[in-house]
Amino acid sequence: MASLLHDIGKPKTKRGEGADSTFYGHEIVGAKMAAQILNRLKFSKKDIEKIVKLVRYHLFYYNVDEVSESSVRRLVRQAGPENMEELLQVRMADRIGSGVPKAEPYKLRHLKYVIERVSHDPISAKMLKVSGNDIMKVLDIKPGPKIGQVLDVLLGYVLSVPKKNEKEFLEKEIQKLGKLTDKELISLSQKARKEREEIETKRDEMTKSKYWVT
Repeated sequence: MASLLHDIGKPKTKRGEGADSTFYGHEIVGAKMAAQILNRLKFSKKDIEKIVKLVRYHLFYYNVDEVSESSVRRLVRQAGPENMEELLQVRMADRIGSGVPKAEPYKLRHLKYVIERVSHDPISAKMLKVSGNDIMKVLDIKPGPKIGQVLDVLLGYVLSVPKKNEKEFLEKEIQKLGKLTDKELISLSQKARKEREEIETKRDEMTKSKYWVT
């Protein structure tokens, strides 16, 4: 239905003739028209919301190395992460209808890769069941680099064994880490950070291979 209605706003926004014709804003006008049509046809509220979003955002711009990850995040947020697969399907259907030789060119595959990448929760200390405030409380210390170093080490533990992400266990580890010398803690922190970077790199490589992009 979204593919059927995606260009419905073009006649109202057409300016010029022939090859010089433009249809600026047709996706916005089309989304409003689609909502009216679907309401008249008694579509469910849920289906109307989805189809209208697909019509509204079908004209997204994406070119490898030209569009930033923040722009892709904004598109995902506006169209809804639950609608991204269908939005790409509408785009591919649009390409087929335009007579292009490939429905899914490299840049569309690359966009799929970026969407999956930005949709992942980043590996960060926010994943932990304890915070910097907990560390300061357990060790009775003030804000400083030691907080980040302890968080690095704890995150390394949890990435290796996810079930260790329990507040009681982590607080006991904080007490142990608090007894280390500054040099020992820094060494552990650097090791944990390196391992985290390796995990992130491996995850990114797996996502790239999934979509056949480089």
